[in-house]
Amino acid sequence: MSHHDMVVNAISAMLDEVEPLVTADCCIYKVPSVIGRLSDHAYTPKVISIGPFHHRHDHHPRLQNMERHKLIYFKAFLQTTDSTLQTLIHYIDSIIPNFRRCYSETLDFTDQDLVKLILIDSGFIIELFWRYYDHDWSQDDDFLLKPWLASHIRLDLLLLENQLPFFVVEKIFNICFTTSTSTHANDMTKIPSFLELTFEYFACYNKSNLVSDKGDISIRHFTDLIRIFHLQHPLERRPRRIDKPMEHLHCVTELLEAGVRFKVNTESECLLDLRFSGRVLEIPQLKVEDCTEILFRNMVALEQCHYPKESYITDYVAVLDFLINTGRDVDILVQKGILVNWLGDSDSVANLVNSLWKNVTHSYFNSHYSKLCEDLNGFCSDPLHILKATLRRDYCSSPWQTAASIAGILLLILSLIQSVCSVLQVLPRQVLPK
Repeated sequence: MSHHDMVVNAISAMLDEVEPLVTADCCIYKVPSVIGRLSDHAYTPKVISIGPFHHRHDHHPRLQNMERHKLIYFKAFLQTTDSTLQTLIHYIDSIIPNFRRCYSETLDFTDQDLVKLILIDSGFIIELFWRYYDHDWSQDDDFLLKPWLASHIRLDLLLLENQLPFFVVEKIFNICFTTSTSTHANDMTKIPSFLELTFEYFACYNKSNLVSDKGDISIRHFTDLIRIFHLQHPLERRPRRIDKPMEHLHCVTELLEAGVRFKVNTESECLLDLRFSGRVLEIPQLKVEDCTEILFRNMVALEQCHYPKESYITDYVAVLDFLINTGRDVDILVQKGILVNWLGDSDSVANLVNSLWKNVTHSYFNSHYSKLCEDLNGFCSDPLHILKATLRRDYCSSPWQTAASIAGILLLILSLIQSVCSVLQVLPRQVLPK
């Protein structure tokens, strides 16, 4: 065989083995480095690893402590199932190729290692959700029920890099529990679906009060679920997307000076439902707390990777980024009840909001927000509105100042009337003949 033929064969073999890194099945991603390096702690699990991306504990020794508890829960899970370990292994063996395609990077694991990882992590999640749903806790749970640890576990289960495909865990649940028997269920004739268990476990984030039994909710993993919790539902209620970047928007302080009034939107259950009518900008209440940065960063990262043309959370973050520039903007929104500041420092809230949109690529935009920005900018550029706002600020900023301004105006009018009357008294004498 000639040298030329050897090179051809070698290249052909390389091409035969190559596969696309990201396929249509991919839904779990490594956070892009341009975003991840800004706040690595927001994407890295604190106490528990789920899935393959953070399974190598040599880089995160603190995660090793939870492996024993995962095994305890997995053992308890196996003791309450209607299935056998062999049946579960057989199922997972059959879906390994599909499982690998769900991840954005090549998984450096043998199939055997992946089977063990999927079994233990899925069993832990199902057992945890069951105990939370049934409030069926034992002495084994004392450590995991410590408030700080329980909170961190819930947050870790929402990180984009820390996921198992939902269909895998759901299928294992369905294999293990029939609709007629379960040692977990209080009602032996009715077992909740795994989606119901998931909704119950993450209920504290379900601000829009979505229900799991409508049959129109399909999720890829838990990060995807949190995003759906924040979106307008159903799908047809979501604004259309336009291929247009966001316009510049004035900050809260500037809008206030131009005469815009701020009000809490209490009519809508959707956090993204901003409205501007007349001169009133209505914004749903947002609680800014320790977990806020983690939740929004992971939802934005998911949209960057998986929903670039449906990035509604990113749209909302972009609007907030323009509205809030300084601690003064935060203070105004807190006074209006739009923001609830649990971080304490107003500047910290401003810095958090301003960092969420950094290094984010944003092309398609929410048509509703686009119209809102146009209306607000048009309002602020109207000289009459600026004049009215200036008068309100300079002469009517408080009840005492308003009363003083009215008194001054009345005094000016009375002085003018007195002057006119004096002139009228003098004029007749001047025009009378001598």
